[in-house]
Order: sequence, then C-alpha cells, then structure tokens
Amino acid sequence: MKVEGSVKTVILGEIIFPILLLVFGIYHGLMQALYRAGIIKDMSFLGIEYYQGLTLHGVINAVVFTTMVIVAFGNAVFLYYLKKPLRPAVQWVSFLMMVIGTLMAAWAMFTGKANVLYTFYLPLVAHPAFYIGAALLLVGSIIPLFFDWAPNYIAWRKEHPGEKVPLAVFGVFVNHIMWVIMLVPVVITVVFQMIPLSLGITQEENVSLSRTLFWAFGHPLVYFWLLPAYTMLYTILPKIVTGDGKLYSDSAARFAFILFILFSFPVGLHHQFTEPAVTNNYKLIHALFTFGVAVPSMLTAFTVAASLEYSIKQKYPEVRDSLFYWWTKIPYISLEGDKWLVSYFMAGLFLFFVGGITGIVNASYNVNLVVHNTSFVPGHFHTTVGGLVTLSLLGISLYMVSKLMGKDIRFKGLAVLAPWLWWQGMLIFEYAMSVAGIHGFPRRTNAGLSYLNPESPLYRPEWVGYAELSAFAAFIIVLGFVFWAVSFFGTILSPKVREETLEFPTASALHDEKAPALNRLTPWFTVSVLLFVLSYLPALYDVTKRGVFFDSPGYNDKNPVPITKPQSAKEEKTNTAEAK
Repeated sequence: MKVEGSVKTVILGEIIFPILLLVFGIYHGLMQALYRAGIIKDMSFLGIEYYQGLTLHGVINAVVFTTMVIVAFGNAVFLYYLKKPLRPAVQWVSFLMMVIGTLMAAWAMFTGKANVLYTFYLPLVAHPAFYIGAALLLVGSIIPLFFDWAPNYIAWRKEHPGEKVPLAVFGVFVNHIMWVIMLVPVVITVVFQMIPLSLGITQEENVSLSRTLFWAFGHPLVYFWLLPAYTMLYTILPKIVTGDGKLYSDSAARFAFILFILFSFPVGLHHQFTEPAVTNNYKLIHALFTFGVAVPSMLTAFTVAASLEYSIKQKYPEVRDSLFYWWTKIPYISLEGDKWLVSYFMAGLFLFFVGGITGIVNASYNVNLVVHNTSFVPGHFHTTVGGLVTLSLLGISLYMVSKLMGKDIRFKGLAVLAPWLWWQGMLIFEYAMSVAGIHGFPRRTNAGLSYLNPESPLYRPEWVGYAELSAFAAFIIVLGFVFWAVSFFGTILSPKVREETLEFPTASALHDEKAPALNRLTPWFTVSVLLFVLSYLPALYDVTKRGVFFDSPGYNDKNPVPITKPQSAKEEKTNTAEAK
C-alpha cells in the first residue's frame, strides 16, 4: 500500500532518529569492554566518564532505540493490515514528545548530570531533566495506542464481525497494552520519589520501595522488547524462508501472546533475591512465575520450528523424510529478494536459545545467588535483548526504510553478513562474561583500574583472560554493526528507484483454528492485572511497613557522601542546638 504525507515522515523519523543515537550507544558499549579489560586504565576517555558511558550505552540501546522502533513498527503494522489511516496530529504529538524527551535525557547524560545507569532506581539521583525527559519519551510512546491503534482496532472489529484480527495486529496490540500496564509502577517511583528528591523537595526516600517499583516495570520491559520480534517470527519469517511458506498454527501463536499477558508481570522480585526487606516466600512466587514465562517462549520455539520445517519440506521434496537435514535448506545467507532478512531472524534465534538457558539460571533462587551482580547477568542480557530483539529491530528497520523510501537496499552483502558477525561476537561475549561471572567477576565496575590492574591490591589475574576475550568479542560485534550501518545509511542516501510503498510479507496459517477465547483480550488482561496486583501487595507491604526502618538520602557516582541532607543529620543538629 502507498503511504503519503506526514505519517510516512513520522514513521521514518521514529526509525532514523534512534538509530543515529544508537551509534553513540554502540560506541560506548565498546568503551565499556575496553575499560573492563584494562585496555583503558582511566576514569574517563575523551571527556566521557566510565559510569557516564555505561548510562549512555544502556539507556540509548535498551530504552530509546527499542521504544521508538517498536512504535514505528506498530504504526506500520496497524496501517498496513487494518488499511485504516493514522491521524497525522496524533503521530506528530507522539513523535515530538519522544524526541524532546530523549534530547532532554540525553543532555543530562552527556553533561554528566545523570550517571544513574539504565537501572536508574534510587539512591542514585539524576538531574530532573533526565526524569522529565524519560517521562516524555514513555508517554509519547503510548499516545498512538490510545488515539490511533485502539480506535482503528475497534472499528475494524465492528466492520468484520466474527473475523480474527490479523495476527501481526494482535501481537502489537497485546504488547502495547502490556506496555501501558508495566509503566504504572515506574511512573509512581519517578513522580513521587525520584523527581522530588532530585528537585530537593525531599531529602530522603525509601530505596527498597524504589527498587521494587522499578523492577515491577524493569523485567516485564523485556517482554515489551521481545513480543515485536515474536510477531515478526510468526508472520514474516515463515513467508520469506521459501517465498510461500506457512505459519504452522495461528492459534498456537495467539496462545503464546495470551500466556505473556498472564505471566509477564508477577516476575520482578527475582531481581531482588538478595533484598533483605522482602520476605522469601514472595520471592519464590515470582521465581515460579518467571519459570512460567519460559512456556510461551518454548511454545514459540516449537511453532517457529514447525513452520520452518513444513515450509522447507513443501519446497524441497527431497528432504521430506529427514529429521534434521531440512535445516540445511534454510537460506541463512541469501541475497534473493527479501530472504536477506532470514539471517537476522535466524542469528537472533540462535542467540536467544543461549539467552533462555542463562535466564533460567537467573530465575533460580539458589543458583542466582552464585551469579548475582556478576558479569554473568549482562552476559545473559546481551544474548536476549542484544540478540533476537536487537537483530530483529535492525533487520525490520532496514526493510521498512527501503520500502517507505522506494529504494533498493545498498551493500546487501554487508547487510546479510552483519547479523552473523553480531551473532559470533555475542556468543564469544556471552561465554566470556558468563564464565567470568561464575568465577565472581563483578558487573558494572571499572575493572581496569582495580581487579585487572597488576598494581592494585585488588588484582585478580584469573579474570584477565575472560575480560580480554570479551573486549575481542566487542570488536566483532561493532564490526557487525558497522556492516549494517553502511547498508542502512547507504540505502537512505541512495536514489529512489521505485514507488514508495508499505508492505510486509505475511505467512498464511496452515492450521487456522477458530479459538474465539484467544481473541477476547479483556478477560485475559483482567486476570493479568489481578495477578500483578496480588503478587506485589505483600512485597509492597514489606518494603513500606514491615521490612524497612530507615529512608536513604540521595547519592551520585562521584562521592560516597550523600548529595542530599539525611534526616538523621538534621535531627542530630537540632538535638545539639537544643542541648546548648
């Protein structure tokens, strides 16, 4: 379909703007690896401090890039599948809020006023511009849901009674409703704790409450990143793998989305296993739900594998009787048509397999205690969000830019090789980080100045090899990104060669069961919200009434002395004055 006017401009802007920032995010990722390997033995490089760079890397890559491209993908999906126009005013308000918010937060980070990391819970305190900017970004990201997607979804259902909404629309719609729900706890801690502390309105805050509210958002956030990738795996991958492939089961795909609705929220406490303020029984409940959320991922693995097997065996009769040989027929590296996208999805899937296994370790209470706050955790994180999610978003960004701008993909060979370089680098990085973590190598620390510095009393020579291997892996990852960026920006700068269109290759379902219960979202979201609230009420009681006795002042990364005046210090000063 043809997309004209400002809506197309907005969608392209929601792709190109965060990718320009992603260049900085990837650069600072490389710098982190060099710091931690001791290749850079300093607190700063080119005017950017260690924790400043770590914050930029996490916030740009994991929040800004993912959020804006997911919104762009959602806009394109609703526009293409429902064939209903998006409102330009709504789209511009959303886009400008996200851009302005991002620039405000970027100013705070680039000026060193927000070195609070991607996990920005208290007691680290940032400049108010960081929090206000983040709020604008997040609010801007949900505006299309309320004022474009939901009205168009409702209108389409009325016009097509008894029909199932297209699967891609179903996946995007479910994901964004989940996004709205998970934003509630982080908005509470930002508005009522972080901003008042940052402005000096309050001097102390409940840190355990802030952490609990953040992780009530922070882990469901993983599924906000993941579900668009799953949507692509269900709808695009089976189609392009042979040109006429099929999705094995439409109902299985929808059921996986429903399971994410149910299991994605009561999971955050598994990030707080060492939190003394929360009773262990409640942590166990969240651990069990975290194991439960692996079920829809395993269902997705089965459905995608079955779709690929059926499609390949229909295309190549000579492998119909094989158990595994059909895997060799998948076009892992192909320049034909849209098959170049297969490399992004398959490389991402192979990484996600590793990420899923390490995720089970993180969810297990006793095993988690071995790897908690070690490099094992970012090793896992980089094979999930840095694997399937990032590669899917990079692939679909290049695809959408090519279609919407009416241009052929330039340097397609580099574009096809890029995900495999990324895959190889991430596998090495994951190995180095995870094994080092099992040996106790901490995360987040500027290890080159301490643990990997032979002149330091903290020197740990057994960690050196793993840190250097992770730095080598980082160079491979960056090379993969450079290959992709050359293709992406080369495509943007190339001349237009055809009409500007919006289209998505979409696989029809081999098994397309009715399953009306899977198409009624209201009951599932009602149960989901109830589970969310019930699973967190005891923990919130713990961190507000039973398990926390003192609030904490605010801190920054530069000084162990509080940057706000503790209440206890005020009381001591008052008592001293009264005694005199």
